Amino acid sequence: MNSIKHVPTRVKSRRTEANLGAEREHFDKQQLSSISKAINSAETPVKEKHARRIILGTHREKGAYTFWSYALGFPLASSSILSWKFCHVLHKVLRDGHRNVLQDCMRHHSSLVEIGQLWSNLHDRYGQLVALYTKLLCTKMEFHVKHSEIPPNLEVTDEVLERTAGTDVNNVFQLTVEVFDYLDAELRLAETVMRQLNTSIAISTLTSGQCRLSPLIQVIQDCSHLYHFTVKLLFKLHACLPADTLQGHRDRFHDQFHSLKTFFNKARDMFYFKRLIQIPKLPDSPPNFLHAASLAKHVKPVVVIPDEDEPEQQEDEDDDPEPLIEVSDSPSIQQSQPQQLDIFDQAFGPPNGGFDDRDLQIESLKRDLELLRAELERVKGEAQRYITQLKSQINSLEAELEEQRAQKQRALVENEQLRMELEATRRRNAEHESVQFTFLEAEQRAQATEQRYNKLKEKHTELVSSHAELLRKSADTVKMLSATQQTQDEVERTKQQLSFEVDRIKQEADMKLEEQKFEMEKLRRELDEKMAEVMRIRATLQSSEKTSEQVSSSMTSLQAEKERLMRSVSEKEAELSSLRQAAQVQQSSLLQERERSSREVGELQGKLQEKSSQEEQLKQKLLEEQFALLQGTITEAENIVQDAVAKLDDPLHVRCTSSPDYLISRAEATLGSIDKVKKGHADYLSNMRDAGGLLRALTQFSHLAADTIINGSATAHMAPTDQADRLTENCRGCATESLQFFKDLKSKTSLQRADPASIRIVVQKILHLGQELRPKGMDVRQDELGDLVDKEMAATSAAIEEAVRRIDEMMNQARKDTSGVKLEVNERILYSCTDLMKAIRMLIIASTDLQKEIVEGGKGAASIQEFYARNSRWTEGLISAAKAVGWGATEMVESADKVVLHTGKYEELIVCSHEIAASTAQLVAASKVKADRNSKKLTSLQQASRHVNEMAANVVASTRTGQEHLEEKDTMDFSGMSLIKLRREEMESQVKLLELESSLENERLRLGELRKKHYELAGVPLEELPEGNGDASLLSHPVTMSPKPSKPAVMRKPALAQKPNVLPKTPLK
Repeated sequence: MNSIKHVPTRVKSRRTEANLGAEREHFDKQQLSSISKAINSAETPVKEKHARRIILGTHREKGAYTFWSYALGFPLASSSILSWKFCHVLHKVLRDGHRNVLQDCMRHHSSLVEIGQLWSNLHDRYGQLVALYTKLLCTKMEFHVKHSEIPPNLEVTDEVLERTAGTDVNNVFQLTVEVFDYLDAELRLAETVMRQLNTSIAISTLTSGQCRLSPLIQVIQDCSHLYHFTVKLLFKLHACLPADTLQGHRDRFHDQFHSLKTFFNKARDMFYFKRLIQIPKLPDSPPNFLHAASLAKHVKPVVVIPDEDEPEQQEDEDDDPEPLIEVSDSPSIQQSQPQQLDIFDQAFGPPNGGFDDRDLQIESLKRDLELLRAELERVKGEAQRYITQLKSQINSLEAELEEQRAQKQRALVENEQLRMELEATRRRNAEHESVQFTFLEAEQRAQATEQRYNKLKEKHTELVSSHAELLRKSADTVKMLSATQQTQDEVERTKQQLSFEVDRIKQEADMKLEEQKFEMEKLRRELDEKMAEVMRIRATLQSSEKTSEQVSSSMTSLQAEKERLMRSVSEKEAELSSLRQAAQVQQSSLLQERERSSREVGELQGKLQEKSSQEEQLKQKLLEEQFALLQGTITEAENIVQDAVAKLDDPLHVRCTSSPDYLISRAEATLGSIDKVKKGHADYLSNMRDAGGLLRALTQFSHLAADTIINGSATAHMAPTDQADRLTENCRGCATESLQFFKDLKSKTSLQRADPASIRIVVQKILHLGQELRPKGMDVRQDELGDLVDKEMAATSAAIEEAVRRIDEMMNQARKDTSGVKLEVNERILYSCTDLMKAIRMLIIASTDLQKEIVEGGKGAASIQEFYARNSRWTEGLISAAKAVGWGATEMVESADKVVLHTGKYEELIVCSHEIAASTAQLVAASKVKADRNSKKLTSLQQASRHVNEMAANVVASTRTGQEHLEEKDTMDFSGMSLIKLRREEMESQVKLLELESSLENERLRLGELRKKHYELAGVPLEELPEGNGDASLLSHPVTMSPKPSKPAVMRKPALAQKPNVLPKTPLK
């Protein structure tokens, strides 16, 4: 029984807490390194080895806690490329990571949604892709959380899909819609990436293009499965529901089918995808869901990822191989068991206990025997499970050996790359020979340039006529010099590249040797650890050897595996030694190649020195040639300016005239050319080998200056005498200063101090004189007319609102201060004024609407300001009419206030009413000029105008009625007068009548003069005014001596073309 007590309760490998902490620290360090290398802001695709390590880390810790703890620290809101690569890695982790990754990612669902919303609101090319990618990932997580039977990699059988869909047609319908949404999110991302990229091979091979294209590999894998799910579910729906009900589903599937087929075809033609994935081909036409037999023709598209190890180089020193991961679930090994009781004490009781009945002891012994048998079976099962675990570890060791063999293969590939680099170096040497041939061509071109220079020296007298040809030859000389300089720079860069390539190859060879040594030492350490672990396993198995013969046989197999591992390690050491010898041979060949390259570089330097001396000679000839071109151009410019000055005294030029506006445009252009001359002069002084900029500037300046001088003289012919003399004198001064500037440029001694500042001063004087000669009334610039129209209409509306407010205040004040007939008269007048203001407000609104319609219909592709500037007369009419309406409303309020307070006259209110009616008529006429006859808004404007006239008539009527009620008329009683007294009264009445008629005539003349001045200020020519300015009709009525004068005709104010400025109202003296 003592042997039973010592049977082990659990067979397991024990590790100390220190080893577990070190292993966890190494795991965290490796995960942090892989995550930081995979997710960064560089526009390069995510490397497969970094993503693979992150995925293996999720399997090791059975979740994505470590990944999210590091990923949440990235500044995803500051870099769109960083967010794009984060979404790519998260997509890979969801597809290939541990099954618990999905639940860990759902905890950060809201963070993904916020990132997508942030980048969707920004105008960034990667930002739009990130917004679509986050939406896809959120859709993916929500779908797989809802349907947990389907893993995130979508690799399930048709039976699992049928079980997920169930038998309820509503569930099948809902699942189909969700799969449609899932596939739409995938296709939107793929289409956006394809739309941003050019599908040519050159773009798909660049790192920037590959950074966008690399996530599409996972999209292609998802789309193939989702397409298959959609086909299966639609056939199942068509078997349960009528075809008409599913018409929308079929249309949506057809759109997705064509989009998916286009995406697959484009991706299949790209060079980037050809070596990474085999994209399936979809059928030419979508399946016919109306025929159930078409399901048999459906072939599931299969995406194949080639199992090719990429020859990735070890970029960092901490790229250690991945540790072995236990993927088998063995909860029984990791859980602790309670301490087993002493079976001998259970069977026979404590040694000092009392003696029980023998039958009871036999029964107890039988029960204990059954317990012992069950315990023995459990121990055997645990031993079997542990043996299975050991076998899995042995398989992991074999997989590690396979990885070592793969590393050996990669080392061979690297050696092959070194050989290819040597071949590239030899090709560069061949390129050096082509550089020498280029030097010979440059020498021939230099000789040809010298011949051209001799010809140019002979034809120096014909410089003016051959000006354009000389400029072209100068440009050719500059191009040849730049080509020679580029050749020299190319040789220098080639020499530097050769030295850099030799140093880099040597450093890479040393790094490879160090890495191989490190790998060898690491393999030895791992072998020692595995041997120690095997020894511990052997000791443990020896203790359980008595319980099962199967354990002893497994130990024999383990020993054989150990021997095989030892043989594999010895073979690996032999391979490493052969690789070391090959690296030494490579290093010796690289040294020889470096010595040969240094000799060739020395020869090239000697040839470069010879070419440099020839270049100095060419530069000197070029300087002389450029100065000769400059002198020829200056001579021609002097001739042009002198010809312009000669026209000032030409009698035939007296008949020529020009407008001040054209003179201003020429003067402004001349000022601009002066700036170009000054810049070209500075450039020529800094680099005398290139006079092209100065020659072009002088040519333009001479023509513009001559044009300014001629047009200034022509403008002076129409100007007043004083201004004409000053303008002519300034034109001569411009010519004098220009000729002096040309004279300074022609001499090398005075070339440095030549300055066109004095010419600028004279031209500015000409410009100021031209601005003084411009006609008045053009102070408002054309580009401000559009804004001025809106401002005046807004000001008019504000004036109407203020008038209505003041009338309401006057109404309240009149109710407090007056009563009886006066209150009734005042209320009637103020009510009529309020109605008039409301009618004017409606007129302003209708005019604004019609104006917008006119602008929208007539501006075309131009802006609103350009339309107003193009129709400036019409625009000024609108501005004048709007000002007149606003001024009339203000004046009416002032007059009404005076009438209510009995400090004003009723006639003022009547005149203001007529003035408002005339101003509104002017506004309607100005708006009607460019309006469409069939426009509804024009009809509304005309109705508003008629309403304004009616309200103005109401104001006049109410004013006259109130005046009649308030004025007291004396009764004419002549019964007590004698004949002589009546005759005297009649004569006095006639005298008074003549005085009033004379005053009336004088006021009419004054009114006529005021209107003439008004038209003059408004810019209307006097010859366009009607004869007599409307006074003829007034004077046509003869003065009668009758005591009852005839009623004068109603005076009508003629329509005003403009009213930009309203003079303040002055009292009559």
